[in-house]
Amino acid sequence: MNIKNQLKTVLLLGGLTGLLLLIGGFAGGRTGLTIALILAGGMNFVSYWWSDKIVLWMYKAKEADKKKYAKLYSIVKEITGKAGIPMPKVYLVDTPQSNAFATGRSPQHAAVAVTTGIMQILDEKELRGVLAHEIGHIKNRDILISTVAATIAGVISYIAMMARWAAIFGGMNRDNENNGSGNIIELLLLAIIAPIMAMIIQLAITRSREYLADDTGARLSKDPLALAAALQKIEKSVHNHPFARMGKTEATAHLFISNPLKASSFLELFSTHPSTENRVKRLKEMRL
Repeated sequence: MNIKNQLKTVLLLGGLTGLLLLIGGFAGGRTGLTIALILAGGMNFVSYWWSDKIVLWMYKAKEADKKKYAKLYSIVKEITGKAGIPMPKVYLVDTPQSNAFATGRSPQHAAVAVTTGIMQILDEKELRGVLAHEIGHIKNRDILISTVAATIAGVISYIAMMARWAAIFGGMNRDNENNGSGNIIELLLLAIIAPIMAMIIQLAITRSREYLADDTGARLSKDPLALAAALQKIEKSVHNHPFARMGKTEATAHLFISNPLKASSFLELFSTHPSTENRVKRLKEMRL
C-alpha cells in the first residue's frame, strides 16, 4: 500500500505541475510561464521555511509542559524512536474539539500538536495511534508535499484569475510566436476549468497522504484497530465542536488528522480527507 500511495502522489504532483505549465504557457506564452514559475518558487520558499510557525500561531498552540504531560511526551518519544526520526516539539491547542496535526519542513524541524479535547476522550492506545499517524506524516515528509501541492494549486488559480480578466477585456499580450493563435473562448474556458482541476488534484494528493499516514501510523503503533477507534471518536467530536472559521481556513485543514472545520464530505472528490468510513475499513483490514 505504501508503494501504491507514493506512486500515486508522484503522478498527481506531475499532473499538477503539468497543469501549471499548460495554463502558464497558454495564458501568457513564455512570459506567463516564467511568471508562474517565479510565483511558485517564491511561495514555496516562504511555505518551506515558515509554514510551521504560521500554523502554530494561527491555532494559538502552546508548547506542552513536560512535567504535566509526561505521558504525552513518553508516547511521542517511543514512536519517534521506532520511526527513526528526531523527537519533534510537542504542542497543545486549547479547544474542546478532538484533533491533532503535525507540521514542519523536515523531520529535523517538526512539531506535533494535539488538542486538549483529544486528551480527554481518547484512551492511551488510541492516543498512541493518533500520534503514530502524525509522526507518520513527519517521517513521510507529507507536510512538505502537501505544501508544495497547495502552492502550485494556488499559483494556478492566480494565473487563471488573470487569464479570465484578460479574456474578458480583449485577451492577453502573448509572445510573437503565439500572436494571432489565441482563442478568447478557449482561454476563458481553460481559466475556469484549470483551478477546479488543480483543486481536485491537490485534494487527491492530501487524501493519498492521509491513507499513507494511517498505514505508517498503524505499523508504528502495531495497533490499527486503536487508530480506527480514535478516528471514529474524532469525527464525532468535530461534528459536535467544529472550529469557527475565524482565521481558520481550508488551506490548513489538510494538516489535521480530521478536517477541523467540518465532518467528512459526502462527496470525497472535494474533501481534504478520505471518509472516516473508508479509513476505518482499511485499518480493520490491515495485516501486520
